Amino acid sequence: MMLAFDGASIDGFAYQDLVRLAQRSPGWLDTAVTLWSAYGLALFALLMVAGWWRARRTGATAAVTALAVPVVVVLAYGVDALLKTAVREDRPCRSLRVSTLEACPAPGDWSFPSNHAAIAAAAAVALLFVSRRLGAVACVAAAAMAASRVWVGVHYPHDVVTGLAVGGLIAAVTMLAVRRGSPALARRVTASAPLRPLLSAS
Repeated sequence: MMLAFDGASIDGFAYQDLVRLAQRSPGWLDTAVTLWSAYGLALFALLMVAGWWRARRTGATAAVTALAVPVVVVLAYGVDALLKTAVREDRPCRSLRVSTLEACPAPGDWSFPSNHAAIAAAAAVALLFVSRRLGAVACVAAAAMAASRVWVGVHYPHDVVTGLAVGGLIAAVTMLAVRRGSPALARRVTASAPLRPLLSAS
């Protein structure tokens, strides 16, 4: 048996209220939230591609910034995964007797912080450095992703809030550094013929 932290004392009451609300909600709403929870991260990938495609028309420096977004997301995921291993919080659907929309993850698949929330927040904040419009869309989608993970029953509220904070903070700090170094990196990449199409639409 694996020793695990029980986060129910933090906001288990709020988690239970939301899960019970999900059980009483219309079937179409639960289906939509469940699908978004499972597959919504694909939207962030599409927004990253769109951001890069538009940035190529702006200039090499903007394109380098856009290409950094998926790298930042991977970095945020890595930090979040390390925190999961360090904290080892059991999923709320294992600690509390509730019926959830999504099947409870296996033991050892820790809950804190939420990977989905961290990935979504990292993508959203990083995209703000590429396009305010795309970033704004991604921010709304990130909030919806975080909420959906509680709604389907696989995370406590504090899991997703922390995931958003981790992903957003890492993205902000990293993208600020990228923005400072992107002009020099753009010059280097532009000098390489095979990589030049990544930075220019022409």
